[in-house]
Amino acid sequence: MRVILYMAITGNGYIAKENDDTSWISKVEWDSYSSIVRKAGNLIIGHRTYGILTKQPEFVEFKKIKIIIVSHKNFKTLNSNHIIAKTTKEALRLLKGFENIIVAGGGTLNTSFIAGNLVDEIYLDIEPIVFGKGIRLFGKADFETKLKLLDIKKLSDNEVQLHYQVLK
Repeated sequence: MRVILYMAITGNGYIAKENDDTSWISKVEWDSYSSIVRKAGNLIIGHRTYGILTKQPEFVEFKKIKIIIVSHKNFKTLNSNHIIAKTTKEALRLLKGFENIIVAGGGTLNTSFIAGNLVDEIYLDIEPIVFGKGIRLFGKADFETKLKLLDIKKLSDNEVQLHYQVLK
């Protein structure tokens, strides 16, 4: 099992504006993200990200995807293949048997996975925008992770994808 963190980020490391706005993410990036999630057949996200993602019209592309929402809150999910897990390790147990597991935020969840040494690879799709306030790729925590660059891919005239291996 390989755990892959996959995120769209601004040029200065944000994954959303303060109000959870992700409208700056391009269709090219969405298509890249959607493709890897559909191929893996699963997705781990946090409660806030679930709320944002399920409101997107493109979310219908994930109707057959097993989605694990890491949250301490209990709430009604939109589909029977959307399951709430209380911890990152429980989320991984619920996806036992999948070859690749996709983790896609938010910042708090990303931090739990990276600080817990649970991530094997990272894909960062860098959008051509910067802003001064918002939600960072990783929250504030005391961790350090070394990476090895595996690939740089040009997604469009203005977007690149960085693919890293997490060194353990």
